[in-house]
Amino acid sequence: MNILVIGSGGREHTLAWKLSQSPKATKLYAIPGNPGMAEVAECVAGISITDNDAVAAFAKEKQIDLAVVGPEVPLTNGLVDALNAAGIKAFGPTQLAAEIEGSKAFSKSLMKKYHIPTAKYEVFTEADAARAYIEQEGAPIVIKADGLAAGKGVIVAMTKDEALAAIADIMEDQEFGTAGSRVVIEEFMEGEEASLLCFTDGKTICPMISSQDHKRAYDGDKGPNTGGMGTYAPAPVMTKAMVEKAYETILVPTIKAMEQEGRLYKGCLYAGLMITAEGPKVVEFNARFGDPETQVVLPLLESDLVDIMLACANGTLAGQDIQWSDGAAVCVVMASGGYPKSYQKGFAIAGLAEAKAAGTEVFHAGTAEKDGQIVTAGGRVLGVVAKAADVKTAVDKAYAGVKKISFQDAFYRNDIAHRALERL
Repeated sequence: MNILVIGSGGREHTLAWKLSQSPKATKLYAIPGNPGMAEVAECVAGISITDNDAVAAFAKEKQIDLAVVGPEVPLTNGLVDALNAAGIKAFGPTQLAAEIEGSKAFSKSLMKKYHIPTAKYEVFTEADAARAYIEQEGAPIVIKADGLAAGKGVIVAMTKDEALAAIADIMEDQEFGTAGSRVVIEEFMEGEEASLLCFTDGKTICPMISSQDHKRAYDGDKGPNTGGMGTYAPAPVMTKAMVEKAYETILVPTIKAMEQEGRLYKGCLYAGLMITAEGPKVVEFNARFGDPETQVVLPLLESDLVDIMLACANGTLAGQDIQWSDGAAVCVVMASGGYPKSYQKGFAIAGLAEAKAAGTEVFHAGTAEKDGQIVTAGGRVLGVVAKAADVKTAVDKAYAGVKKISFQDAFYRNDIAHRALERL
């Protein structure tokens, strides 16, 4: 089979790496890909992932049997619809279904209508009305840009002043562009966060192994929110009983609700959860694999990812027996100094081969090739991943890999999986 992966980040490198392990994957392409993906796929420059016609034309020309759309922007831009219209099987939701991530206001209204547990909220298009609501509700409180903001459009304000400043930044200074022309303001939920992703063909739902992300930039969950500084799987808070409860009260009603709304949902649905005293509640939905959750979930998948993705596209997921390995996986993100604010690019990266020789997988998130050398090209540069029989061994192995790698101004958190280690 000829397989096409859309995207260029750590999530897409992990997807390409896993897909390449299938005996069915004879040829892999990536648009645009990255230097890490080039080890398993032919990277194609010069086509924009938001140019639906150009991507579909390429897929037809190369006789692609399965296209896998990684990032949220092409999904909300209707790339799956364009591929399907061109007769190409695609893994991912249609444009209508992807609105579950594309608009937080839509997502929240869907949950309210179908009684899916989530935080109390209000939606605002005027900054003055939003400020008045904050004055009335007090803090802590959560402010979210309605549209796509690369995982950074959420401010958990612990004080009223922080919340009011967030409104100014998002709605008036347009820190996230038009994504912030409408905001969702939510009650602050107490509990522990976890991510539960699932495969679905619109009817059958197969939960993946749970994981836990580390959103804050610095150790001890300090500093600004990022796209994610590391992950581990499974998340201890997601016991068998908790996964079953999330499946019954969140995943099943959401997929049914989307079908009832005429938005049949196929692909990967990501449920960001808060495990509260009342049980799991939805923090947010994403219409695709998480980044860096993918980097710890897929290494634990024993089954053939090509088979699963084709079953999702074909509506035959009920016939799949999906197997997961025991043990744990840990991902430590190495980032550029200054991230998530401004940072410099173009620094040479040393030690990649040594890290792999030490038994870790290194997934490229923000890299480029220059004069035959791999250099930094993004905020999150690499995800160093280790798999082991238990979380402590996986943590030690991942950090041993991190220590082999160096580039100017590199930084990373030293406490990935600390919650799991505290439970030991």
